[in-house]
Amino acid sequence: MAKLDRNRVALMQGTLDMLVLRSLLLGPAHGHAIVKLIQQLSEEALLVDHGSLYPALNRLLKQRWIAANWEQMPDKNRQARYYRLTSAGRKQLAAEETKWERLAQAI
Repeated sequence: MAKLDRNRVALMQGTLDMLVLRSLLLGPAHGHAIVKLIQQLSEEALLVDHGSLYPALNRLLKQRWIAANWEQMPDKNRQARYYRLTSAGRKQLAAEETKWERLAQAI
């Protein structure tokens, strides 16, 4: 893969990772709820498909920026994997938001 393509992929992954971390500031959520939160927080401007979300969640779990456990879904007779922000994830989100603010000011 060319360097430019790798940089684009890294930028997109980093953006999605930041959106997931930001959505989890509101509290623990399962995958489908995270997709909906990103959509709501972006005022419908951003749509994330599940095929992109779950690799991002796995990246964030490996970095220990989020944690996950299986819990009973309210008003449902099934369990879902709920993700929550860790303290390391909060620090990472703050650092990434600072980078984005600098970039936005530069533009």
